[in-house]
Amino acid sequence: MRRNFQIGGWLLASAITILSLVPPQYRLVTAAAHNLEHLAIFLSVGIAFGAGYPDRPWAVAIGLASFSGAIDIAQLWVPGRHARLIDFLVDTTAACIGVGLVRVVVWLKGIGTCWELGGQRRNSGPRSRRR
Repeated sequence: MRRNFQIGGWLLASAITILSLVPPQYRLVTAAAHNLEHLAIFLSVGIAFGAGYPDRPWAVAIGLASFSGAIDIAQLWVPGRHARLIDFLVDTTAACIGVGLVRVVVWLKGIGTCWELGGQRRNSGPRSRRR
C-alpha cells in the first residue's frame, strides 16, 4: 500500500510540474476557484507523500514546501505565467496539512513505524501502549 502512495505522490508531483510550467493556453481550467484548485492538488500530494513515506513527516513537509517554492520561482521564466506569494502559501499550507492528516491517522490507529526517540524506534499512538 505504501508503494502505491509513493507512486501516486510522484505522479501528482509530475502533473503539478507540467501543469504549472506549460504556457497559459495549455493550462487546464476548471470551474473551481483558483486557490481551491491549488488547495485540492497540494492537499492530495501531501496525503500521498505523507502516506508513502510515513517515517519521515518532517522531511516530506520540508520537501513539499521547497517543491511549491521551486514551482512558483520556475513560473517566472514561463511567458504568461506568474509567481504569486499567495499560491506559494496555499500550496505549502495544503501540502503540510495533508502530511499532518496522515500523521494523525497513523498515530490514532497505531499502524506506523514512527518517531526516533533517544535513538530507539518505538510505535506511536494509543494502541502501542497496550501490553
